[in-house]
Order: sequence, then structure tokens, then C-alpha cells
Amino acid sequence: MGPGPRTLELFYDVLSPYSWLAFEVLCRYKNIWNVSLQLQPTLIAGIMRDSGSLTAMRFLTAVKMEHPEMLEKVSRELWMRVWSRDEDITEPPSILAAAEKAGMSMGQAQELLERVSTPQVKNKLKETTDTACKYGAFGLPITVTHLDDETHMLFGSDRMELLAYLLGEKWMGPVPPAVNARL
Repeated sequence: MGPGPRTLELFYDVLSPYSWLAFEVLCRYKNIWNVSLQLQPTLIAGIMRDSGSLTAMRFLTAVKMEHPEMLEKVSRELWMRVWSRDEDITEPPSILAAAEKAGMSMGQAQELLERVSTPQVKNKLKETTDTACKYGAFGLPITVTHLDDETHMLFGSDRMELLAYLLGEKWMGPVPPAVNARL
């Protein structure tokens, strides 16, 4: 019998390349380590003013609220646009294109984009950002680990070996063999 249920929260912003690194590594390890990975879109501007990702992060918040099964794919596509292809993620057409490429229907994406200015979406993003700040965030990414009634906050994408130690798991580098076989 393995360890009991363990939850990792990843607070991230697609404007942060270091958040992307942590995102990809944790997505690869979530099944290997048998952890529940909770993706938490967070506005880095709420932590570090004037980041420029407000609309994209509100959009991801709306995705999480309405289509959580799409959050990983849409987040990854926004990172691909901004950091791999040097494409804009601040304008609605670019956000819609990212959502569509991630597999979301244009109708779903347009509906969510129309919701980014609603109080529900704004408040949820603010709440998530405030939660990250309460954990002690001073930048992103942060990974919050909930183990045996204890909470540990780790800052940065270079803390995965420490995270593995906290979980009592083996760190096998950023691309573990099981995932590498599927790449």
C-alpha cells in the first residue's frame, strides 16, 4: 500500500517561463508520484505589478471554472505561443487561436472569452492570487504541497528534487523515463 492521497497546487502564470518549466515537469510526474496536481492560474501582476497577462490569466481562470479538463492543454498552448513562437497572448484573437489549437471548440472559447470581465472570473483569479500570496509567493511559480496536515511552499521551477524528497519519491530528471518513452 502506497502513501495516502497527496495534493500539489501549482500557482502559475503563462507569462512566466519558469512557471512553464515547473508545469511540464509536474504534469510528467503527477502519475508517477501518484499526486493530485491542482493547477492554479494566478495573476503574476497581483504579485509583481504590470506583467501584461491579465486577459490570458482570466481566460485560463474561466477555462478552469467551466472546462477544467482543458486547463492543462490550453495553458500549454499559451506558453507555446508566447515562449516558443514569440506570438502575442494579450489580444483576444490570439487567445482564441491558442484555445482552438488546444482542442477547444471556437464556440466554447468565444463564450469563455466573453466571460473574462465578469465579476465571477475576476473574483476567482483575485482569490487564487491572494491564496498564493498567503502562502508567501513573491513570484511564480510556486508549488504548494499538502502532506500529512502540513503545507510546504516551494518557489521556482528548480525545486523539483526537493519536492521529490518531500513526497518520498525518486527524482529522475525533468523527463522521467516513462514519459520519455512516450515523447
